[in-house]
Amino acid sequence: MKDYNKDNIKLAKSLRKNLTPWERKLWYDFLKSHPIRFQRQKAIGNYIVDFYCAKAKLAIELDGGGHYEEEQKEKDEARTKELEKMNLKVIRFCNTDIDRNFYAVCEHIDKTVKSRVDF
Repeated sequence: MKDYNKDNIKLAKSLRKNLTPWERKLWYDFLKSHPIRFQRQKAIGNYIVDFYCAKAKLAIELDGGGHYEEEQKEKDEARTKELEKMNLKVIRFCNTDIDRNFYAVCEHIDKTVKSRVDF
């Protein structure tokens, strides 16, 4: 189990109850029933990742419009580097990908998991 900041647990629980429409779609239409277990809004280190697969050491982040502003892009890059230092693979999708290319997003996630897990 990855270390986590206990102060994030209350926030993570709240985020699980208040998924964005894109998180909800990815969770209920794909990740919840994936054969390899995923968790949503998982506290890892000082962060809360949108989705996490411990077996594949994979974090999935969904980015809304605010993630494309320069300041937020820099924070996201720093966050990704920190998660990668924990030996995690981080993949990001924008909300538009969920809306327009949902099948391709699911396929990419599935291929990534399979490349990182022995079946």
